[in-house]
Amino acid sequence: MNNWPTDPHDIRVLRGLLQRKRELPQDPLMTERAALWTDHASLHSPRPMILAETGGVLDELVPLSSLQCREEWARRMERDLREQIFRAEQVQDDWVLRPFIDYQWFVEIGNFGVETELVRGQNDGKLGSYHWDAPIQDLDRDFGKLHFRSLSVDRERTLAWKAHLEEHFGDILPTRRRGFHWWTAGLTWSAINLVGLESFMLGMHDNPAGIHRLMAFLRDDFQHLLDWFESEELISFNNEDDYVGSGGIGYTRELPGGDGPARVKDLWGLSESQETVGVSPRMFEEFVFPYQEPLARRFGLLYYGCCEPLHKRIHIIKRLPNLRRVSVSPWCDQEVMVNEVGASVIHCRKPNPTLISTAVFDEAAIRADLRRTLEICQGVPLELVMKDVHTLNDQPERLGRWVTLAREECEKFS
Repeated sequence: MNNWPTDPHDIRVLRGLLQRKRELPQDPLMTERAALWTDHASLHSPRPMILAETGGVLDELVPLSSLQCREEWARRMERDLREQIFRAEQVQDDWVLRPFIDYQWFVEIGNFGVETELVRGQNDGKLGSYHWDAPIQDLDRDFGKLHFRSLSVDRERTLAWKAHLEEHFGDILPTRRRGFHWWTAGLTWSAINLVGLESFMLGMHDNPAGIHRLMAFLRDDFQHLLDWFESEELISFNNEDDYVGSGGIGYTRELPGGDGPARVKDLWGLSESQETVGVSPRMFEEFVFPYQEPLARRFGLLYYGCCEPLHKRIHIIKRLPNLRRVSVSPWCDQEVMVNEVGASVIHCRKPNPTLISTAVFDEAAIRADLRRTLEICQGVPLELVMKDVHTLNDQPERLGRWVTLAREECEKFS
């Protein structure tokens, strides 16, 4: 049985897009950017690196109604290719496009023994609020329901997918096994899905032993997951044009590369704890960090943080010996971050996406925001990442314009 029905029309559309993907990486700018990212990762960055992520506004950049392919697999591939081409041609940030067709192992990761069902509101398919009933209502009573997640890989299907890609497109671009099967080793997202945010936070006071037991279980499950991926030789390297952490590109000469298989210690890793933004530094240090730390230390280089403001806990996080990037979210005190870690790590500054999302695109406000960051971060490795953008007010050109403004402001500080 063919898992991917082939429509000649779809193949023609995809081949045309792949021809363009083959051409774009030939631009010398792509090679230049890769070299800049590599120096940047070693803390020898000649200038701030600039990224403007497209994933959150894909509905405005590549609406489903604009797709030409008919089969579902081809429509997914078409949308991904059109997004890449738009970013390379229109956004023109420091993202690097490589001449490959990437694929991943088909891996299934099970649950923890209970199901967490997220109930989303009606929001026309866009991101919005949701709620859930925590499956673990009483941590002491229900803890026995939990078990490590089941893990399996379908090698036959993966190789069939690779062969399908090569049969139809291999004369245009080679295939490359790449990509991650997890995002964060932060653990707290899993914790609150199991017990609920309120129960997790109150439990630090009302049932500290239960919270410690839960976090130890989640740590051990993630250790098991990493060990399994390593033993099954399913891990890909992520030190080239790979997205790493919560906003960055992986180029570095400090980690080994190639086609794999890789080990955990060969990788960039991510840890974060956005869900505990309301927890004091002392409680974070007691209930979260000790369980994140052994996982974080397994990776070659570490990126810490996402949307949470790290300035109140950076004095704890900076103990990690492999820390190389920190997230400086819109709610983070940039001056504290510079004072705490200085030039010892990359500061991944994420400007408030509201600046490019509202009805009025206020270039003066955008420039002022960029200048403040550049003034504070003089002398430290810096990347400016516009991310978590959920609308461009139906003006896709705003992303590229923000990049232009960022470049102009950076040049004033060079």
